[in-house]
Amino acid sequence: MLFGINNGSINEIKEFEFTSEKELQLLCENNLMKLVNLYFVDTEFTVSNFRLDTVAFDSEANAFVIIEYKNKRNISVIDQGYTYLSTMFNHKADFVLRYNMKFEEKKDINDFDWSQSRIIFISTNFTKYQINSINFKDLPIELWKIKRYNNNTISFEQILSVNSNESIKTIAPVFDSDVKQEVFKSTKTYSERDLLDKASSFIIDIYNELKDYILSLDDNIIINPTKLYIGFNRSRKSIISIKPQKNSIILWINAEPQNIIDPQGIIKDVTNIGHHGNGNSQIKIIDNKNIGYIEDLLKTYVSTL
Repeated sequence: MLFGINNGSINEIKEFEFTSEKELQLLCENNLMKLVNLYFVDTEFTVSNFRLDTVAFDSEANAFVIIEYKNKRNISVIDQGYTYLSTMFNHKADFVLRYNMKFEEKKDINDFDWSQSRIIFISTNFTKYQINSINFKDLPIELWKIKRYNNNTISFEQILSVNSNESIKTIAPVFDSDVKQEVFKSTKTYSERDLLDKASSFIIDIYNELKDYILSLDDNIIINPTKLYIGFNRSRKSIISIKPQKNSIILWINAEPQNIIDPQGIIKDVTNIGHHGNGNSQIKIIDNKNIGYIEDLLKTYVSTL
């Protein structure tokens, strides 16, 4: 239950339901960047025999994202998600054409990372079956719950998988169709283990210390491994990026170097240099001598967000 406080008295804030799925869709489409850090591409996008509610673009993953809105609770997010992703993989040119028209660019199919494609379901409620169905480590599917209240506010949160150590391909009935097999082969959901695979044990220890410290700075920070780095996200935006290498760690802070107080001068300005992580403030770590200092920099940075 939620309550508002007025002169020492509390009043219950009640849920104010959306009148229709379309109303929910318009609210989200008009605020995609604030809600999920995605660029809006198109609405009611028709491809093959399907009409996709929203097509968006993830600039960090360089990939398309399909968004579906649901007021109904009797859908299988696995079946619908895999069907729509398969449709996209079989009609890549249509998505690229719409992207180019929207942003006035001239990209081709090979300019995008299709393996990072995913589908997001946004709903006011999900069933226990739907929530349990995403408890696998390699699903390109996300569930987000949205609520609107009578005091003109909304809540928006991702439903995270619990104990997602099992691969969905171990569940034989799930992969009883060519569509699902195709999506599984075409997408790749990365884990910390993938990024740490070639790092030395010493570097892994440093990474784990940094990870624990970053997560302690804000309960809303979550880990988001990608193809090229491990992102530490808040509100879907990568605020710190870490790329473990065999004998070093490259860390990026998503802020301009001139905006970070760095008396020791360990931050490198990579504004005009190609780099993988988000932000132009780069730190290279080869040992644990400056870890305390680096953690202080991160704490000061996060406190300003």
